[in-house]
Amino acid sequence: MMTRSLLCALLLTAAVPADAANLVKTYSYFAIGGRTLEDIEQQLAKHGPQVKSTGSRHPGATQMAFTTRISYASQSGSCRIADAVVTVKVKVILPEWRRPRKADADVRLFWDTLSADIKRHEDRHVEIAKNHGRALEDALKATYPQKDCDAAKAKAAEITAVQLARHDQDQVRFDLVEGANFESRILRLMRYRMERIGSGRLPPPT
Repeated sequence: MMTRSLLCALLLTAAVPADAANLVKTYSYFAIGGRTLEDIEQQLAKHGPQVKSTGSRHPGATQMAFTTRISYASQSGSCRIADAVVTVKVKVILPEWRRPRKADADVRLFWDTLSADIKRHEDRHVEIAKNHGRALEDALKATYPQKDCDAAKAKAAEITAVQLARHDQDQVRFDLVEGANFESRILRLMRYRMERIGSGRLPPPT
């Protein structure tokens, strides 16, 4: 079993609020070593990406940057949002274990399970962000005309702030649920992986 400190560290958070219908996603990796679960825990704590919002290192992270392009159309006595496009650029940072030849099979199995779960977790953060990006676009496009373009811009800023706050809440809620279910989820995933290996549907860890 992993120690409690690593379980807490796995409560991963998205680095920046907001997000988009248009998505640009890249991956980067940081190397860790170690032969035992304790070694891996120490390596993750030492080499994992540092998240500015918490000031601590994590086994994985997602950095997000978003842009909103809004065009306005003015008529006599009014101004409206003619179009809105939200784009999110994300960089998912994941661990890569340089496994030694003498690492035990159970450690290799656990790592395969853990690393897959970390990736799934971070990819879900991206999906949450993208969904809120769509919601932001829809909300901006549905805005009623304002008396002038300054008022229209102020309304766009208000809508954006509300949507980003909802995004942040959903990201935090996701982390809380994931953290509460971490141990049972990893054990369930390990059992499932072992069953697939035993039935020949999945190769054994190397």
